[in-house]
Amino acid sequence: MGATHDAATHKLRLLGERIRGRRTTKLFLKQKVSRKLILDAIEVARWAPNHHLTEPWHFYLLGEKTIARAVELTRVVVTERKDASIGDFKARSAAERPGWLVVTCRKSDDELLQQEDYASCCCAIQNLMLYLSEAGVASKWATGPITRDQRFYDLLGVNSQAAFVVGLVWYGYPKMLPQQTRRAIDEITTELE
Repeated sequence: MGATHDAATHKLRLLGERIRGRRTTKLFLKQKVSRKLILDAIEVARWAPNHHLTEPWHFYLLGEKTIARAVELTRVVVTERKDASIGDFKARSAAERPGWLVVTCRKSDDELLQQEDYASCCCAIQNLMLYLSEAGVASKWATGPITRDQRFYDLLGVNSQAAFVVGLVWYGYPKMLPQQTRRAIDEITTELE
């Protein structure tokens, strides 16, 4: 039992380190991530819990032409909301992100089902990002204005009456991983008898 317990404890420690070590990254190397690795990450993502096995997600893996159009749309959307200098800055920043993946969630008229499906899609994105992190690929889950703009839906060919964007996941090999801390467990936990 001792060796088995030690091995299990070691695996749990490694898993905990991986979860704590996954950081949102904004600065990426210009190195491409293999399509196979991304498809493998999507395969793992789809095993997220989903009530009644609704599998409400869809993954859009963007190629270079679509990314270029999305970068330009970022410029337009931010310029409309802020000004041209900020639009140019955001577009330059977006253009530096080597990989783009969009995750959508099927819409439902049932409010409870919609909540459950949205939560499932969030779990799927976390699965995907943890898998990529284990492979040395960093990511950033974005929900900025472009993800709510009808022109982005049109660019992707997404019917906005039937689905909504849960997240735009930028990914690539990191230039650096930021350090972060979290509040103490006793600040966020209440034990009830």
